[in-house]
Amino acid sequence: MRTFGRCLLGAILFSSIYIQAQIQRVRRLNLMGSRFEITVVDKDSVKAEHAIDRAIAEITRIEDLISEWQPETQISLVNQNAGIQPVKVDHEVIELTKTAIKFSQLTDGAFDISIVAMDKIWKFDGSMDEMPSQSSILESVKNVDYRNIEIDSTNSTIYLKKKGMKIGFGSIGKGYAADRARLLLKNSGVLGGIINASGDLSTWGTQPNGRTWAIGVNNPFKRGKVAAIIKNKSEISVTTSGSYEKYAEIDGKRFSHIINPKNGMPSTGLTSVTVIGPDATSANGFSTSIMVLGEESGVELMKKFPQYQYLLITDKGKIIKKMK
Repeated sequence: MRTFGRCLLGAILFSSIYIQAQIQRVRRLNLMGSRFEITVVDKDSVKAEHAIDRAIAEITRIEDLISEWQPETQISLVNQNAGIQPVKVDHEVIELTKTAIKFSQLTDGAFDISIVAMDKIWKFDGSMDEMPSQSSILESVKNVDYRNIEIDSTNSTIYLKKKGMKIGFGSIGKGYAADRARLLLKNSGVLGGIINASGDLSTWGTQPNGRTWAIGVNNPFKRGKVAAIIKNKSEISVTTSGSYEKYAEIDGKRFSHIINPKNGMPSTGLTSVTVIGPDATSANGFSTSIMVLGEESGVELMKKFPQYQYLLITDKGKIIKKMK
């Protein structure tokens, strides 16, 4: 019995020393036009701060590839040459564009990165008090159609077949950046962390005390309350799309800033969609798509991808979820 007691004490002391040998550092800053929070767990503060620097550099690198706001990025050049000629881009940009088109095909166009070409007839700053005309809504999406995005993988080019078209990665770009930063730090031996890209986040490892990360999903109908807490021992990604922060309210009805690319109408019916899965890029694609598809079609879509979990909150506060 005494021997057992000594072994147990030794194990406890060893565990305590192991936990104390890890520290956590957090940095908050603006990247990709959004608020990022980068949390890193490593063996000492110097290593952790250097890891955060590397994550920032990776996120900045991706922004410099895919931003449609910076005039000299590859995506800006693609947009500038719409209806004129194909533009050579990095293989990484080709693959991300293919991922976006895959979601367009899965959802019959409910997801579409060419939505950025839509005329700005909706305002989500509280100033709208009446609907745009039906003709202006239909006209607003005249240059939106993913089927006019032509990818040449052999020559690594993207061509937008119609003049006036544009593409942008606001729907999945931040999730992709979170995934890439996580991969970079994991491969360099960083013990754990969270890359939080304005609510689209990727995690790995554990907290310094060995506990799993706990991620709360906000309940937009109960200020300061969460609809669920997500815990998982393996690495996960969590993304949320919603209308509770940015919307127009007309005649008592809420219209989301997430627009249906097929008809130019804001999505209705769902206030927020959270998707949990192995990568934030795909989770982001699903959460955005479900906001447009609505509850019934969104749930049907997710049944085809059992590796992803979800939590939907309707405009009336009803919670629909499939979570482990």
